Amino acid sequence: MPIFKIERQKVQRLGLKRDGFGSEFELRDFFATNLEEILGIRFLEKEYPTTDGRIDTLGIDENDSPVIIEYKWKENEEVLSQGLFYLDWLLKNKKHFELLVQSKLGGKTDVNWDQPRVILIAQGFSRYVRAAAQRVESVELKTYALYEGDVLNLENEYSPQLESSSPNKEKELHEDKKIYNLNYHLNNISPEMRKAFSELRDRILQLPDVEEVSEQKTGPTYRTTKSFTRLEFKKTWIQVLLRGPRYEEDALGLVKDITSLEYGYKGLVKFVPDTNLDYLFSLIRASYNSTL
Repeated sequence: MPIFKIERQKVQRLGLKRDGFGSEFELRDFFATNLEEILGIRFLEKEYPTTDGRIDTLGIDENDSPVIIEYKWKENEEVLSQGLFYLDWLLKNKKHFELLVQSKLGGKTDVNWDQPRVILIAQGFSRYVRAAAQRVESVELKTYALYEGDVLNLENEYSPQLESSSPNKEKELHEDKKIYNLNYHLNNISPEMRKAFSELRDRILQLPDVEEVSEQKTGPTYRTTKSFTRLEFKKTWIQVLLRGPRYEEDALGLVKDITSLEYGYKGLVKFVPDTNLDYLFSLIRASYNSTL
């Protein structure tokens, strides 16, 4: 994708730095330093030792799910098997991760083991890696490009959540496994809230480059390269979590500051049937804009 710089109504195409970052270590350190700004993931540790190798980066996302990030400077066929190896190790050593979270973030964070994530970042992926990743629920592929002027472009190459709306998805799951999808949540809220949520969801999905992560116990998350809102379903209302504790758009002061709870989100709005959808959506859009 060509990138253009606009200056005084004139455009200049930026050249691609073929070598990207100087090395894989520079790539890792850059992302580790800017992890929350780029991916919305709280940094925990880099080069984390395991019984066989070191995990490039460990983090925890807005849903308190563990995140393993592996980087490759260029294409590399081993990146998928390496990421899955570390995921297997992490799931067998949950206590190590929980102790790391406690030491870095304090004791208020309860790790959510329902949806651990493995994010693989490289300049590109072979067709073999792309095809194999689609058979693994936890793996996400992201490609990066570094342009002249130190402009970074990050693209979602593959995410399992983009495939979760397949009509055959539920049939592929084991019959005795509870499916936490939108239908599950909508069946547990009032008809009034169901209608209000449907309209709000339509507006959110019309925003550019939005991904819906729906198969969660609490409710769906919406994100670009990082999450900007999560909706947690109650019987007669929905808890809307936002990235920031306050917004200029919030003239009525509806956003409650929950920074002290040490979630990935810092703002909360109570969404009830008579909530002004235009106003609520303006707050969600402000949170969305903060991720761009």
